[in-house]
Amino acid sequence: MQEFVEVNGVRLHALREGSGQLILFVHGFPEFSGAWAAQLAEFGRDHLAVAPDLRGFNLSSKPAEVKDYRPKHLVGDLVGLIEHYSPGRKALVVAHDWGGAVAWNLAAQRPDLVEKLVIINSPHPVTFARELAHSPAQQKASAYMNFFRRPGAEDVLAEDNFRRLFGMLRGPSGESVLSEAEKLEYAKAWGQPGAIAGGLAYYRASPLHPPQEGEPGAAALTLDPAPFRVHVPTLVIWGEADTALLPSLLDGLEDYVPNIRIERVPEASHWIIHEHPARVNGLIRAFFAGAD
Repeated sequence: MQEFVEVNGVRLHALREGSGQLILFVHGFPEFSGAWAAQLAEFGRDHLAVAPDLRGFNLSSKPAEVKDYRPKHLVGDLVGLIEHYSPGRKALVVAHDWGGAVAWNLAAQRPDLVEKLVIINSPHPVTFARELAHSPAQQKASAYMNFFRRPGAEDVLAEDNFRRLFGMLRGPSGESVLSEAEKLEYAKAWGQPGAIAGGLAYYRASPLHPPQEGEPGAAALTLDPAPFRVHVPTLVIWGEADTALLPSLLDGLEDYVPNIRIERVPEASHWIIHEHPARVNGLIRAFFAGAD
């Protein structure tokens, strides 16, 4: 079922299935709550499975100011959702892409709210800053981020019935990871007023981007690792055929996430939840069922 929840000063749309302990599924760009359909169906059988549209996306509130998409506000949204759906009890959190960026911060700042964390192809802030500053390969792979930060990028992405956005959602062989029915749902979500600009606000609000002429990007940052250490049990699932987020982002991750397990899937891309839903579900279920 779908519903709206008022938290942290915004109105968030969410899909909800089942009952029991909360599993919060957090999407990235250019996706929306519907990206988690396979996970909601699976985990709604024995958990309260909730997939929100993050602020700026689809049917959720879309604050107009870029500053409203800074990490403290995004983390506050997840805190509000957990406190709404799971008062007094820790949640299980599964997150991908930008959702993972928010979830890394949530787990670091509010471990009292997170029992276990699953991250899918989303770099930890410290390793991402390192690679954006020092790795030419990752700088090249992330060059699109600087385009997304430009004024008017939302208009370009909306052209030709979202041709460029659909072009992003392709697997290693160039095939779409979406069914024809899913494409209609994605076009509907992207067509919501302000939705593409809302998604791009995540890039515009973040200092983590490649250097470009006149702007050092992540190279100007000196991150203290301490506030970004994650001590909750964490599973990282990584499609190694991801062309935007390279496997080198996993190097040294255990220094910042000591209780970590990494599952590498060489044949999967950034869109592994679409390409291999049963495998992803199996890895998540085994991790949640196992001892810390």
